[in-house]
Parts: sequence; structure tokens; C-alpha cells
Amino acid sequence: MSEYPLFENRADHRPLSVWELTSQIKDLLEAAFPEVWVAGEISNFVRAQSGHCYLTLKDDQAQLRAVMWRGVASRLRFEPHDGLEVVCRGNLDLYAARGTYQLVIADIVPKGMGALELALRQLREKLGREGLFDASRKRPLPAFVRHIAVVTSPTGAAIHDFLQVLGRRWRGADVLVAPVRVQGEGAAAEIAAAIATINRLSDAAREEGGPLSCGAPSGPSRQMGTVPLFRPIDCIVVTRGGGSMEDLWAFNEEPVVRAIAASRIPVVSAIGHEIDVTLSDLAADVRALTPSEAAELVAPAADEMAAELRHLERRLGAGLRRPADAARSRLDSLARHTAFRRPFQGIFDMDRRLDELDARAYRAMRNFVRLARHRVDTPRQRLESLSPLAVLERGYSITQRAADGRVVRAAAELSPGEEIITRFASGRTSSRVEGVEG
Repeated sequence: MSEYPLFENRADHRPLSVWELTSQIKDLLEAAFPEVWVAGEISNFVRAQSGHCYLTLKDDQAQLRAVMWRGVASRLRFEPHDGLEVVCRGNLDLYAARGTYQLVIADIVPKGMGALELALRQLREKLGREGLFDASRKRPLPAFVRHIAVVTSPTGAAIHDFLQVLGRRWRGADVLVAPVRVQGEGAAAEIAAAIATINRLSDAAREEGGPLSCGAPSGPSRQMGTVPLFRPIDCIVVTRGGGSMEDLWAFNEEPVVRAIAASRIPVVSAIGHEIDVTLSDLAADVRALTPSEAAELVAPAADEMAAELRHLERRLGAGLRRPADAARSRLDSLARHTAFRRPFQGIFDMDRRLDELDARAYRAMRNFVRLARHRVDTPRQRLESLSPLAVLERGYSITQRAADGRVVRAAAELSPGEEIITRFASGRTSSRVEGVEG
């Protein structure tokens, strides 16, 4: 009898191992579903340290495990998250280690919304929370610019429109063109590097206190070319012509937006046409609807400035004439004043006033002394009238006991042999009692 009775009807008379069965199912599954499109809601989304993404697609009745390898995940323009409804393209695979099947995602797009639109909304919310679009951090443009750096494609229509309008309005500005690609792979890195290079060279020139001699920049900024004399830049214009959302996408990428926000030089963003709004427009200090409007914003019109100067000249002349006429009238009035016609009259008046004050002060002091003497004499006289010395001067004397100095008022207070002191108006005597009579 066979070792495996249940399998006696099989040709090989042995069961399949788990691995063998799993491998056969895997081959059948992959052959039957080489490519599938699946719509569902993301849940349990995890981005591993390796860069691979693991998630579950679910609907009301079922769920499906899915994996997105690092190469596919790195090319995503938006950030998947739980609750997001998506449409995925991929193939079914059986994960033998767990015996479960999963969807290997080759492409994923948000359901009902383009990937670019979702990526734009997510990045805008992220950078907005960091304050990169706050109005409080935006700086005004200089009233008069002398050195402008334009970050754009040197062959595009934007630079020609900008230079044409600028040349017509204001010829007092030098323009440095930083040539970069404005769309396609790598365009965002070139734009961000150009903005950073302009800031670095401008800071160096400002520290030198004048033009900076420099050679061809290296690295990402090599598009700048050779700059024989680099002066401090007053403003940076980042511009390109119109296009689709994909064409303008480089100006929505995070490196460009952060480079504009970090620029120490005021930045004007003129991307596309009036209806096109990019994140670079939101981060820039000033947004221009078109490259031509950017030239109008950074430079005043020479004709308007000349007319304004003539108007200011007339106002200045009138403003100077009015104070001069008023000063002349005041001077004439002063010339007719008594101080100029009789210059010493004031001195004489003051001299007379001084004499009057001197006399008043003398009388006041004399009255004060008389009153003070009267106030002193009256209490003194009263005090002298009450003084016991005044009584003594009229011939009276005072007798005191020598032992304790007590005044003797009656003879009965003394006893024979007791020593007494008698005080007169002038001097005193000592004596001894010989006898006492009541």
C-alpha cells in the first residue's frame, strides 16, 4: 500500500508541498492577470524606510493588499494618504511567504482629480502652514532699480517681452539674464540654483562695496555663464510664457518655491498668463500677471517720471517763493518796529523799571525790619516784667535753704543754726539762723 493512501490515484503518488502549490498558483495568477486597473480607497498606508509603500485598497465589500516599490513611489507628484480614493494600474502577485496575493502598483492617480492637481494642493497646504505665503513676509520693490536679474529661458518669448517693455519705459537699469530651463526634468533644480547663486554673488558684491569680478560659476549655476562684473542686485524676476499645467509645473515644485521664499533680494514672479497661478507666484514678494507687467512693476516709466519731476519742480519753486515772500514781508514789518527805530528805548524803560523796583524793595525791607523789631520787643518787655530778677531790682531778696535750695516763704520753715542763702539783684550771701520768731 502507498504511504499516502489518499493520493494512490496520482501518477507520482505524493502530495504537493506548500511551496510547490503556492508557486503554481502564483504562475496561474500572474498569467491570468498580467495587468489590471483597480479603483478603491487607501487605508493602512505605510511608507517604509526603504522607500517602498504598503497599503490596502478597499471598498464596501472587500479589500486588497497592495505594494508600491520605491522606484514608482519616488516618481509620485502627490502624497498618498488614508481615505484617498485612487485608481491603480498594476499586476497581481502572490506573496509566497504569507500565502496572500497583492497588487503590485505600477501607476496610481487620484480618483476624480489629476495627480498634478492633488500634488499642487498638498504642497500648497504644506508650505502655507510653514508661512511661506504670508503677506507679512513680503517686501516692497525698490523705487528705482539699477540692476535686475531675470531667471528665465534666454530663447523664450518672456525675456523678449520683458526687455522690450523695460527698454521702452526705463533705460537706467542693467539686466542680467540667468539662463535656465523653464520646463521639463531638472528645470526646477536649475531655477532654484540660479536664484541661490544670484543671492550669493549679490551678497559678495555688496560686502566688497562695488562690482565683483568673477569667473564662470561651477556646479548647478554653470548656466549663468561668465560674469565679468557683478553688482548688487536690486530685484530678481522669475518669468516664463504661458502653457499648460504640466508646462508650468517646474514653478510649482518645492525647491523653487523655497528658493524664492529664502531669497534675500525681492522677487517678482511672472509665470504664464493672468489665469495661471503657481506656488512661485504665492511665495514671491510681488506677482505680475505677465512678463510685460513685470517690467512695468520693477521700473517706472521715464515719460511719467519726467512729467512728475517737472510737476515737482513747479511745486518746489512755488513752495520756495511763498516762504521767501512771507520772510520779506516779515522783515519789512520788523524794520518798522520800534526796536529798530528807537533801539535804546527798551533799555531806558528797563532802567526806569529797575529804579522803581529798587525803591520798592528798600521800602519793603524797612517795613519788614520795623515790624520784626516790634514783634521782638513786645514779648521781651512782657518777659522782663514777669522776671523775678525785676523784683529783686526793686529792693527785694530771695532766701533759700542751703541744704536743698528750697525757697523759704515763712520763718517757721527755718530752725536755729540752719544755713541759708540770700539772693539779691546783684550777688548773694550765706548766713546762719540765730533765732526764729513766729
